[in-house]
Amino acid sequence: MEKVDQLLENAITRGLITGGVVLVGNSKGVLFEKVYGRGLGGQEATPLSLDTIFDIASLTKVIATTPAIMKLAEERKISLVDPVVKWFPEFSGKGKDDLLILNLLTHTSGLDDFSLGSANPLRSAIEGAAQQRLKGEVGSRFRYADINFILLGELVRRVSGVGLQEYAADNFYGPLGMDDTGFNPDRAKMARCAATRGSENQLLQGMVQDSLSRQLGGVAGHAGVFTTVNDLSRFCRMMLNEGELDGVRVLSGRAVRQMTVPYFSRGGNVVRGLGWDIASPFSSPKGNGFSRYSFGHTGYSGSSIWIDPATDTYVVLLTSRVEYAKTKEFSRLRSELSTLAASLFATPLEIVGMAGGAAE
Repeated sequence: MEKVDQLLENAITRGLITGGVVLVGNSKGVLFEKVYGRGLGGQEATPLSLDTIFDIASLTKVIATTPAIMKLAEERKISLVDPVVKWFPEFSGKGKDDLLILNLLTHTSGLDDFSLGSANPLRSAIEGAAQQRLKGEVGSRFRYADINFILLGELVRRVSGVGLQEYAADNFYGPLGMDDTGFNPDRAKMARCAATRGSENQLLQGMVQDSLSRQLGGVAGHAGVFTTVNDLSRFCRMMLNEGELDGVRVLSGRAVRQMTVPYFSRGGNVVRGLGWDIASPFSSPKGNGFSRYSFGHTGYSGSSIWIDPATDTYVVLLTSRVEYAKTKEFSRLRSELSTLAASLFATPLEIVGMAGGAAE
């Protein structure tokens, strides 16, 4: 535990973050949780707590959008191999007939991000993606792009008839008891939010940091969810329990397994699940000690989760991030935390019956 303290306190001393919350757990509950430092805003900033609500940025992709898509697929309302044009007639005749929902989930669509129009941002996102020339053959190239999940968030609305915000709340956050999780925090929750810095260095409290998400009204498939460390812990436990928590099932075991096995691999250098990261340039929270069966995701605001079913362990890091230019240092913080978590808390592979080359 002392090494975890030293790691976080050193990150604060170096000005990488002003504070953070760490939680490590397994399928049964929390093994370690601790709060460090305070939020942004100088000495007057409120100290962080276990109840602090954080903007988790791109964790939205796996905490809201991906499970929503998997739920709709589980209910046979969509298929992962549906052509995107089936649900987005705007793509008709644009040379993208081979583009599948699966490609959006794995960032193998060939689409790249672009600026959105101010008059109707969602329409400009859809039409811009439809008109864009694809970079390479569909399915052949991994290129992480928010537009993939902006489209998926809109797909949830088109298929279900309700917005991503309502769909995630009704199907996941409510049933799982994630009471502090959702988009666009209300006034009471805003007061509990850790601030982030906007593009003009202004403090944003309770307002999503991601500029595209703000343009889209704070509800988007790629960013916009706010949550606490304990709510995220409940979601991670649900994943380790293959879709169930405290007797409440929100996803089938098959859907969870399907999300978290490799769907794209390029020579082992990039391995992606559906929405989830397995091994890629974004996999710093994997650290050393978690198995090749592990998966997770990061968020630009300073958040990350990594989950390992082989060792029955997960680690959550939520921070008030200061230095965005020092990406290598921040990646090292995530990696070293997970390495410590694996060494201190992970169940040995031979005990959980996944020995024989599972560890990397």
